[in-house]
Amino acid sequence: MQDSYRHKGLRQNLVNVLKQKGITDPNVLQAILNIPRHFFLDKAFEEWAYRDVAFPIDADQTISQPYTVARQTELLRIHKNEKVLEIGTGSGYQACVLSYLGAKVYTIERQEKLFTKTYSRLRQIGFSNIRTLFGDGYKGLPRFAPFDKIIVTAGATEMPKTLMSQLRIGGLMVIPVGTSESKKMLRIKRLSEEKYSKETFGDFKFVPFLKGTNQV
Repeated sequence: MQDSYRHKGLRQNLVNVLKQKGITDPNVLQAILNIPRHFFLDKAFEEWAYRDVAFPIDADQTISQPYTVARQTELLRIHKNEKVLEIGTGSGYQACVLSYLGAKVYTIERQEKLFTKTYSRLRQIGFSNIRTLFGDGYKGLPRFAPFDKIIVTAGATEMPKTLMSQLRIGGLMVIPVGTSESKKMLRIKRLSEEKYSKETFGDFKFVPFLKGTNQV
């Protein structure tokens, strides 16, 4: 895989677009600037990599719009060595952004075809430290809980209590929730064993958050 001066220039343009849209975290912007997003798309669609749009990938899923990736990451307030659970690996791009910021990333994908392809890709491009698992995201990863942060990259219709229970006290979860096509981006903070706070950050579109797995 090649990362040319042209690709780097396109990434700089994308970073400028994200700044104009309100992304301010310098570490998030640096991650977007340094991670070659075209590595996560088939070569035939490489020209789409640095447009601020979502794009279809395998198994009827999408690689999220760069603004969405940047906004969810910014809301998570990642610190080095934090243990982060991602629900919905997809192409692996979001997981790489989190890893670039120094997080210890555990990511679950329910689509076996996508999991197999992404597992291989992450090792090929130097992100073999990301723990990639095939499974049901609704169940989370209880054996590795609690997590400092949890990010859900699919649209839920309600708050997943199982995932909320896997947050450490003081931890944050960023998740799109709603019953319409457009979801509200929520940031949940665990205050105690039983109490949580909630903040809302605008409307976003996602593929649906589904239970179970889809095996090939």
